[in-house]
Amino acid sequence: MSLFKRTFRSQDPNRVDKASRLKKSTSMRDPQKLSKLQRSFTDDSMLASPASKRSLAPSPIITLTVGREGRLFAAHEDVLCQSPFFEAACRGQLPDSGSGKRISLPDEEPEVFSAVLEYLYKGDYYPRLLHNKHRDSWELEDAVRRSPHTSPNIHHSPGGGRAALAGSESATVYLAECGQPILRDTVVYCAAERYGLEELKRLALRKQGLQSGIDVGTILRSAQYAYAHTPDSDSRLRAHYLALIIRCRRTFKRSGTMQAEMERGGSKLFFDLFVAMCNHLDDVIEVGNARTPKTI
Repeated sequence: MSLFKRTFRSQDPNRVDKASRLKKSTSMRDPQKLSKLQRSFTDDSMLASPASKRSLAPSPIITLTVGREGRLFAAHEDVLCQSPFFEAACRGQLPDSGSGKRISLPDEEPEVFSAVLEYLYKGDYYPRLLHNKHRDSWELEDAVRRSPHTSPNIHHSPGGGRAALAGSESATVYLAECGQPILRDTVVYCAAERYGLEELKRLALRKQGLQSGIDVGTILRSAQYAYAHTPDSDSRLRAHYLALIIRCRRTFKRSGTMQAEMERGGSKLFFDLFVAMCNHLDDVIEVGNARTPKTI
């Protein structure tokens, strides 16, 4: 019975095999339309090929010489080119013979550049910013290792030296140009400004607000560094320091370091601080006048 069915089907004159039907339709197609269709397929593949090649082909390795001692770093070109600064640097130079492209950053601190490079690869830098779901707040990765008594934003130690509080050392970085430690997030913020990394600036500013246990002298040096390495058009980091000094004005008023810095004078930081203090006083007076008709 099965043999009869196979014989009957093979002898059916009205049945056309699928392969022959496709072959017939292809042979009868207009040659011009066929060539146009082939060109469209080729164009589509050409449009898709650059992205696929970029994703599959390894990115060139860029060698970076950082700092006065010429510490060497290596990074992928496509990672570095997230920064407009490095994109222009990579585009504007030819590879050295057999050694690839090289970028020199003699004025950059290796520790700071390491944080920038870590951000470019991972989207954050140590200590990472973590979200506390129970408190619905943000905190630093190493906050659990700090003492629960280090909640104040600043700490004044006799003589204006470092505060002996857990976590304060990791918050600073020693800069050769200053000869003293500066708050690390401030330096990273200023580096992000140079490299055109706006998201890194926002991240560094948020981390800056979570630091604690920092002495007055470090805060003042960091504020002056921020003023020296940010443009006047970018007031976010500057405003952070002004608000911090005003909020903790009693501690700064008692500080001999603050007095010495103000007597030295000639800094835009202290002019802005004077203006901010005047504005703060005006706000306090306005609130007081709203509650009572008396004025001072």
